Amino acid sequence: MAQTNGGCSLALIFIIVLLLAKANIDVCKRGDVTVKPSRVISLGSAVNISCSLKPEQGCSQYPSVNRLILYKFDRQIHFLHGYSLSSQVTGLPLGTTLFLCKLACSKNKEFRICGAEISVGVVPEQPQNLSCIQKGEHGTVTCIWDRGRDTHLYTAYTLQLTGPKNFTWQRQCNDHYCDHLDLGINLTPELPESSYTAKVTATNSLGNASSIPSTFTFLDIVRPLPPWNIRIKCVNASVSRCILQWRDEGLVLLNRLRYRPNSSRSWTMVSATNAKGRQDLLDLKPFTEYEFQISSKLHLYKGSWSDWSEPFRTQTPEEEPTGTLDVWYMKQPIDYNRQQISLFWKNMSVSEARGKILHYLVTLQEVAGGKVTMQNITEHTSWTWIIPRTGKWAATVSAANSKGSSPPTRINITDLCEAELLAPRQVSANSEGVDNMMVTWEPPGKAAPAVQEYVVEWREPHSGSDTQPPLNWLRSPPYNVSALISGNIKPYSCYEICVCALSGDQRGCSSIRSNSKHKAPLSGPHINAISEEKGNIVISWNEIPAQEQMGCILHYRIYWKEQDSNSQPQLCEIPYRVSPNSHSIDSLQPGVTYVLWITALTAAGESPPGNKREFHLQGKANWSVFVAPSICVAVVIVGIFSTRYFRQKVFVLLSALRPQWCSKEIPDPANSTWAKKYPTVEKMQLPLDRLLTDWPTPEEPEPLVISEVLHQVTPVFRHPHHPHWPDKGQEIQGHYTSEEDTGYSASSLPPPKALIAETGLVDLYKMLGSRSPDSKPGHLAGPVTVLPVDYLPTHEGYLPSNIEYLPSHEAPITDPLEELKPQHISLSIFPSSSLHPLTFSCDKKLTLDRLKMGCSSLML
Repeated sequence: MAQTNGGCSLALIFIIVLLLAKANIDVCKRGDVTVKPSRVISLGSAVNISCSLKPEQGCSQYPSVNRLILYKFDRQIHFLHGYSLSSQVTGLPLGTTLFLCKLACSKNKEFRICGAEISVGVVPEQPQNLSCIQKGEHGTVTCIWDRGRDTHLYTAYTLQLTGPKNFTWQRQCNDHYCDHLDLGINLTPELPESSYTAKVTATNSLGNASSIPSTFTFLDIVRPLPPWNIRIKCVNASVSRCILQWRDEGLVLLNRLRYRPNSSRSWTMVSATNAKGRQDLLDLKPFTEYEFQISSKLHLYKGSWSDWSEPFRTQTPEEEPTGTLDVWYMKQPIDYNRQQISLFWKNMSVSEARGKILHYLVTLQEVAGGKVTMQNITEHTSWTWIIPRTGKWAATVSAANSKGSSPPTRINITDLCEAELLAPRQVSANSEGVDNMMVTWEPPGKAAPAVQEYVVEWREPHSGSDTQPPLNWLRSPPYNVSALISGNIKPYSCYEICVCALSGDQRGCSSIRSNSKHKAPLSGPHINAISEEKGNIVISWNEIPAQEQMGCILHYRIYWKEQDSNSQPQLCEIPYRVSPNSHSIDSLQPGVTYVLWITALTAAGESPPGNKREFHLQGKANWSVFVAPSICVAVVIVGIFSTRYFRQKVFVLLSALRPQWCSKEIPDPANSTWAKKYPTVEKMQLPLDRLLTDWPTPEEPEPLVISEVLHQVTPVFRHPHHPHWPDKGQEIQGHYTSEEDTGYSASSLPPPKALIAETGLVDLYKMLGSRSPDSKPGHLAGPVTVLPVDYLPTHEGYLPSNIEYLPSHEAPITDPLEELKPQHISLSIFPSSSLHPLTFSCDKKLTLDRLKMGCSSLML
């Protein structure tokens, strides 16, 4: 089977060769084309091209019918009728030019006779800069040179090497563009100072040229191989001393090293003589990714450096952090007693961290106590805790890696905006491209020299989610009044920007809201509640989602109109900082149903309306309309009744309106045993001012002068509304009478069981009887007339009958206090009745049978 396949292959090759040969023959079967002097000429030479027909290959036996045409590529340059054609051609360009000869028997048909290619070139130039090299001690010799200009012709290069002991070696390069050649031999170091000579010769159809011979020794041309197996070792896992090691060829004398951190473009160079594959490095940085490369050389002055080794990359060991953290904080009150402290810090740079930060140590302590209140370890770059609002607090934060901790950063927790004098002025923010904003401010007036630094902080507004947006800040020296915030600025996002001026433990700040790009919000606020409070309505709404605000909200507009009304809606515009999510309206009418909606505005325009809500304002009675007049009326009434004259008139009116059944019939005083006991009383002087003090009169009554006084003492009746009544004393029919109320106006007390009330009651009747028919209450007409004993009241009358002054056989003796208990006692400021004036005339005598008194004529 294998033999059959081999035979088929040979037959196929033979057929292909025959076809090619036939095609070659068939190309010029009608005639020949000759070129003189040669088909290869130098630039600027002329050639003669001849075309001839073979016998019996023409169109006819007559020559005039045969028309021969010479083409240069596709352009006709000469024609002739006959059997042959000859033409001289000049000015041919460098390279190859194709000429064709054709036979035209008619206007539309041409036959190809033959063709020729003429090559135009130049003589080779002398090769320059011939040099040879042997890669490694066991490599082969390779030489390179510069060919010079292109000859545009096929050119052969021959490299020849000669050496001691008649050593000769040569090799030819057949490549058209040959500029290097490997001789394939190895020079040995047995005779390192022996000389060798190399020469290269270029040859083509127009001539040849040889280079200047190059002479060298073994040490001159041998280039060591690049070092390999590179590694590094740090003593005691510290970058203070690291040893770089590698492997090299045995004859290497010199080495050079270069290394750099991966983040740098510049190299650090180190040269070493007779290093033997070892070099100490003392200036490496901890926890840094380095790239190392090494090159070698055999001799101090001769030869060349090897190629750089393959890059070796490694990371140096960690060291204790040396930098300090940039710490900032934020305070938020929770209630009257507590506050939330949020600490933030930035990651250390690689050069400061000097290792992988494993965690952060946070401590919080009260300044006054000095003891650590709380301590926490966290892997995050923020920490939040709740502490009391009293006292001064300080926090420290340090970073730790596997080798140790950084120096702690201490910061005092104070109110960021407590010092108004330190607050920067005229804070503004302008867009600087898509993701940058330039914040500018003015120093805080007279307090500017005290400013130690500025802190510019910015964050996206809180969108209501549980996660707080990240806080960003940067520090600026006191002589700067601007800062560029960049890196994480999003277009169409609103940022809260605050500039704080720091002076010791005092802080002063000013804040604004700004955005890098803005346009009208994509949606309106959503009303979530409408309530009625004191005749006003309170509208609450949800903020527009942050991704739909498209910038900073500057104002809200609340629209309302009556339901089913075609009139234009009324509106109320509220600044964002005044009412971010609620507002009250007091201009709505009670009992009317309204439709309300809200829009939001940025600097670019107004949002579409939010959801519409209907609300019916119920309304409540305005009690202030009734309370105020009522208070005024009460004040007027109290003022009127504080005047005695008006009180008296009102009392008379009330007495007249009193129903008849309320009064009791008074017994006839003529039947009183007490009245029968006493003889006729002569005139006497009675202090009526004390007796009638409870009668409301416009003015004080004049006292009556009596010619004769029965007793030396007279009772003192207190006004029932005396400020000292009742203070103390004994209870009488549910009321108290003080000792002062029952006191005597005499110099000495009466004998035991004697009551002065007797004389007072007698005097009372005398005064009543002396009134004239036209007398008024509270005014006496004249002196009291002496009354006969027969007309005094009885025991059941108005006056008591069981008086100690009577003889013992009349009645049993009772307690004097019981005898003093009145029949009726009223504490009202309005007396139930007043003493009516007597309407009858009795001359100067009054009998008790004519005296009629109501049950409440005399009120104590």
